[in-house]
Amino acid sequence: MTALLPALSGLGTGLALIVAIGVQNTYLLRLAVSTRPGVVAVAVAVCTLSDAALIVAGVLGVGVVVERVPVALLVIRFVGAAFLLTYGVLAARRALRPSDEAIRLEDRAADDGTPPARLGAGRPGGPTMRAAVLTMLVFTWANPHVYLDTLVFLGSVANRQGVDDRWWWTVGAVAASCLWFGALGFGGRLLRPLFAKPVTWRVFDALVAVVMLAFGVALLLGA
Repeated sequence: MTALLPALSGLGTGLALIVAIGVQNTYLLRLAVSTRPGVVAVAVAVCTLSDAALIVAGVLGVGVVVERVPVALLVIRFVGAAFLLTYGVLAARRALRPSDEAIRLEDRAADDGTPPARLGAGRPGGPTMRAAVLTMLVFTWANPHVYLDTLVFLGSVANRQGVDDRWWWTVGAVAASCLWFGALGFGGRLLRPLFAKPVTWRVFDALVAVVMLAFGVALLLGA
């Protein structure tokens, strides 16, 4: 029972921090509805292991080092902003002007009666394993907020639990990441029928563009 209470506290704190609309979650949902399960599983693993490594590092005191080297976060901020703005512009372009391949796919589905979901979920192919992993790594590690949230905030909260309880609290916080990313990645596949229509992709890409551009501008402004 003494271990359960700090673990549940860590779980609740972790979920409160991670369950939000952000670039990492948005991209993982996009993978869930557009590509094969193996790619999604690896993307979920990247998110979960990254969070676990950062949370543990925060508990070990690395967050103090990050706070004392603000120039590192400044560089990360501008690199992350550039990537988010570029991805946001590409998403907006997909929303406004679907690719010829997507249009042909829709026409083919109409001709032979095959649901677009079976021809690529309305958006042909999806990213390769390598592209998905690299993009997810950038979304995760080039976001300065992730260091403030995990290394600094979660690390400091964990260390307030005391020597005996902090690691149980950390287990709960890491479990929150596992539950959330697993639910988003594998549960998101249930939305595939909704994405059988190419128009759904256009709406989704428009939302992706808004999220990416908003976070990119926020990073540039230092928000």
